[in-house]
Amino acid sequence: MQTISITPRSAAPKVIMTSAAAAKVAELISREDDDNMALRLGVRPGGCSGFSYELELDSKIDDTDIVNEFDGVKLVIDAQSMEKVNGAEIDYRDTLQGAGFHINNPNVERSCGCGNSFS
Repeated sequence: MQTISITPRSAAPKVIMTSAAAAKVAELISREDDDNMALRLGVRPGGCSGFSYELELDSKIDDTDIVNEFDGVKLVIDAQSMEKVNGAEIDYRDTLQGAGFHINNPNVERSCGCGNSFS
């Protein structure tokens, strides 16, 4: 008898934020006057390849937003964007070539040279 594993359709989608990213977001939030701030990840039409990521600090959370917490930092994603980033990882890197947030998204079929646009 063969066993088949099925993921329930109601399983919550997931985006991971690394400890480095959470620490940087916490640092940025500490400079704000609003303790309710969260990192919002959005996907918008545009860019060279069709879609681009938006990362911003936001204190407004809608009922339809998906909220996860990593090391005390909230990550907020609207339901429509989640369709494009489900399974992604947000990281923060500070290297000789530059510092910034990087999104490793397994749903990307192609991206442009800037790394900010995908399809």
